[in-house]
Amino acid sequence: MNDANGPYQVRAGVPSGEVFRRLRTDAGLSDKTPEAVELALPHTWYGVTLYHQDNPIGMGRIIGDGGTAFQIVDVCVHPAHQGHGLGTRIMTALTQELERRAPATAYVSLIADGPARFLYEKFGFADTATHGSIGMYRLMGED
Repeated sequence: MNDANGPYQVRAGVPSGEVFRRLRTDAGLSDKTPEAVELALPHTWYGVTLYHQDNPIGMGRIIGDGGTAFQIVDVCVHPAHQGHGLGTRIMTALTQELERRAPATAYVSLIADGPARFLYEKFGFADTATHGSIGMYRLMGED
């Protein structure tokens, strides 16, 4: 089905594990093991998959505890479809669900890679360092 934005649709739900891994790597994100993906996807609080003529070409997920803390993860669009506002469509769907269901006191975080920060800023996300905190991470299996 085509909509006002062309042959693209954002649908609620997460892709299969195989499609999830392909979407990540196609978009230049790191791969995850099939075992990790199968553990992770059922714990998605809310997710969307972006389709082009019924082929999955992008996605985004929200994970968290459902009350106090949420994180937006896995936002990606296949490079052949980038530059058409599709990341904005994914983020719109995710933030609308947060506004609809998340408590007003919830903390929502994300990691912005490179120029993606400009997309996220349009949705009210700010650099934590300017607020006296700094984002940190640890990858398991690395010393």
